Amino acid sequence: MSPQQPGLLQFWAQADAVSHFIGYLLLIASTISWYLILLKGLQNFRLKRYLDKAIAQFWSAQNLDAAITQLSQTDAEGIFSGLAQKGVQASRLRTDGSIQAGVDQSELVTRALRQAINEAATRLESGLTFLASVGSTAPFVGLFGTVWGIYHALIGISAEGTVAIEKVAGPVGEALIMTAAGLAVAIPAVLAYNAYVRMNRLTLLELDGFAHDLHALLTTGSRGESTTQSSPRTATLPVKTQVGS
Repeated sequence: MSPQQPGLLQFWAQADAVSHFIGYLLLIASTISWYLILLKGLQNFRLKRYLDKAIAQFWSAQNLDAAITQLSQTDAEGIFSGLAQKGVQASRLRTDGSIQAGVDQSELVTRALRQAINEAATRLESGLTFLASVGSTAPFVGLFGTVWGIYHALIGISAEGTVAIEKVAGPVGEALIMTAAGLAVAIPAVLAYNAYVRMNRLTLLELDGFAHDLHALLTTGSRGESTTQSSPRTATLPVKTQVGS
C-alpha cells in the first residue's frame, strides 16, 4: 500500500503563523477582488445593455422633462440621466442677485456638464485602484511566502545535518503553494482592471458626446453634431480618460 500523499490541508497544518498570515491576506485580497470584479461587471453590463435604447428614447421625447424621465427609467446606473438633469437645471438657473449674475448661461451649462462628467468618471473608477494594487502586489506577497517556506526547508536540513525528504517536503510544498496563490490572486485582478479601464474609457467618450449634444440643445435650441473623433468640444468639456490612477 502506497503512503498517503501530502495535501493542502497537511501543508497548511505544518505552516507557522507567518505563513498563515500570508495565506489569510491573499484570501482576503482575492475575496474583495472578486467582489469588485463581479460588481463592476454587473455595472458595465447594465450600462451597455440599456445605453443605446436610453439615448434613443431621450432624443425622441417630446420635451426635456419627458426626455429626462424616460432616460432615468432606462439608465440603470444613472450616469447619463444625472448628466442630463444637471445640464437642464443649470440652463434654468436664475442668476439675478447672485455672484453668478455676470456668468454666461452657456458657461453655467458647461460647468454643470463638466462636473457631472467628473462625477461619473469617479464613480466608474471606484474599485479599480484596489484591483490594480492587488494585481501588482499579490505576486510579491506570494513570493515572500515562498522565501519563507524555503527558509524553513533550509532550517530543517541544518537541524538534521542531512537532506531528508520528509523534512523538506512540507516547507518546499508550502513555498510552491504560496507562489501559486499569489499568482491566482493577481492574474484575475490584472485582467479585470485592464478590461474595465477600456470599458470606462469608451463609456466616458460616449458620455462626452452626449454632453456635447445636450450642451448645444440647451444653449442654441438644436442638437449639435456628435462624433467619436477629437473635436473642439473636448477643450470645452474635458473628460478624465485616465482611470484607475
